[in-house]
Amino acid sequence: MTRHFIDSRRDLRERAFQALFSLEFGGEFVDAANHTYIYDKEGDEHEVPVFILNLVNGVLDHQAELDELISKHLKQGWSLSRLTLTDKTILRLGLYEMKYFEETPDRVAVNEAIEIAKKYSDETSSRFINGLLSQFIEDES
Repeated sequence: MTRHFIDSRRDLRERAFQALFSLEFGGEFVDAANHTYIYDKEGDEHEVPVFILNLVNGVLDHQAELDELISKHLKQGWSLSRLTLTDKTILRLGLYEMKYFEETPDRVAVNEAIEIAKKYSDETSSRFINGLLSQFIEDES
């Protein structure tokens, strides 16, 4: 990762995704967020940005609601259990940010989710995530 992207909102979203993904295998959200934030940083003194903690904790707190909304927008014959863990985690994170972070425009949240999908999944997943999350965009006019 280039130096100027470290601690950018994009970088912090990616680290929130990593923490959420790791939590699927157990653990505490603060530990997961801390680990994903400091794993490539030098020195001992690093405070996890509130943005990461808010995203991770928020997705966990609203996971049932997010899963229900995602399930309702899947094509017939598809279920949440059919999705890859990567796609499911990205969808939850993107939808959470769209619904609960008023400072983030919906289109930005969708674009950021697509970029994470391109990095951690594949082109098909990024198109799928774009299609599903785009259904939740509210015009900011």
